[in-house]
Amino acid sequence: MSTISTNTPTAELQALDAAHHMHPFTTGTELAEKGARVITRADGCWLNDSDGNRILDAMAGLWCVNVGYGRRELAQAAGRQMLELPYYNTFFQTTHVPAIQLSAKLAELAPGDLNHVFYASSGSEANDTNLRLVRTYWAEKGQPQRQWVISRWNAYHGSSVGSGSLGGMKGMHAQGGMPIPGIAHIDQPNWWAEGGDLSPEEFGLERARQLEAKILELGPDNVAAFIAEPIQGAGGVIVPPDSYWPEIQRIVDEYGILLIADEVICGFGRTGNWFGSQTMNIRPDIMTIAKGLSSGYQPIGGSILSDEVAAVISGTEFNHGYTYSGHPVACAVALENLRILQDDGIVDGVRDDTGPYLQERFASLTDHPLVGEAKIVGMMGSIALTPDKAARAAFAADAGTAGFMCRERCFANNLIMRHVGDRMIISPPLVISRSEIDTLFERAWQSLDEAHEQLKAEGLMEAAPRM
Repeated sequence: MSTISTNTPTAELQALDAAHHMHPFTTGTELAEKGARVITRADGCWLNDSDGNRILDAMAGLWCVNVGYGRRELAQAAGRQMLELPYYNTFFQTTHVPAIQLSAKLAELAPGDLNHVFYASSGSEANDTNLRLVRTYWAEKGQPQRQWVISRWNAYHGSSVGSGSLGGMKGMHAQGGMPIPGIAHIDQPNWWAEGGDLSPEEFGLERARQLEAKILELGPDNVAAFIAEPIQGAGGVIVPPDSYWPEIQRIVDEYGILLIADEVICGFGRTGNWFGSQTMNIRPDIMTIAKGLSSGYQPIGGSILSDEVAAVISGTEFNHGYTYSGHPVACAVALENLRILQDDGIVDGVRDDTGPYLQERFASLTDHPLVGEAKIVGMMGSIALTPDKAARAAFAADAGTAGFMCRERCFANNLIMRHVGDRMIISPPLVISRSEIDTLFERAWQSLDEAHEQLKAEGLMEAAPRM
């Protein structure tokens, strides 16, 4: 086969991709007909594709490139570690310096008594770990019947069988025999779409109290844990009402069940604090981490455990682990990534400077006739597209029709925004500048205008009947 380079014609690259590469969350035949977009380079907040387009990445890859693309320090950290110790495992009573250093740093940064790290290579793997951790924890405490883990519909906790079951994506559950036994779901705190005539405060309490009702239904002595993202990410950046998390914390405290905060998206500065748990003022027993831990430069994830949970688990042989748990190169890159976030004041900047500016610009999107709600915390936000703002109405067309149109116009305007149903979401690199934020909103507004015109032209600005 001839050498493939960034100078290879796009059509040739697309044909090879379609012939041999299977993409995640993709209908392969449709993509083969259309042709994949081929990304060739990246720097800061910008991508380059094989056709020469320069694209503003308002999704930071998959929510993960917190320090931006092209950080030489991270490449150098990987190179040094590869030359010194490219791989060794942490099984068999063995460790290595990068895993030790990173664990100590994470214990320093994590809130409360979250001082112990069990490594994985992704958030999916880490949440599979958590499923076994919480059940092992209760078994070691003489309560092996505590098997149930409660989650939320439309939550995302990964795509493996275990983590996909923990999540509440019904489309995922339709394939591959999910959810597995022992997992229950309650409704999400999405006031815009599901709040009806309740105030946000009333709705937040109602949705939180579904957790208490589910605990009582299953039996308090049978429930191991509740897992939730501080702010739902892949479900559409659902920011809960202010009343929600305090009531959830009260309930888990009252019934003595473990709280798992899935920080895969919210962690490492995304919400303006190191962790979303700090932003939402919750006290998890376990935190799931990945993505921003290495800014996506290396595959690494993990679970940060409280002193009490770690003490119980450490009292037995925990028959669990992965070949790449605590991979030395991934740990070295993650450690350098945390140094950059800290020394460059990136997390503080999100909280005090660019985050508030982004929030100000984001709120202005509600002036657009297609936008009903604009919610943002730190640098993760979403807008709800609607044909009728006053009624908070959904479209009569199939869910996601308007969102897909808007996403396609964003792509055409060299802006990466994602759609989840009829919500448009952003999660830019944390290093985005004010001028780049201005560019983001110029392109977003143009894309909304074009999507709005297309929806009107196709007769799709019709509201669904209110349920």
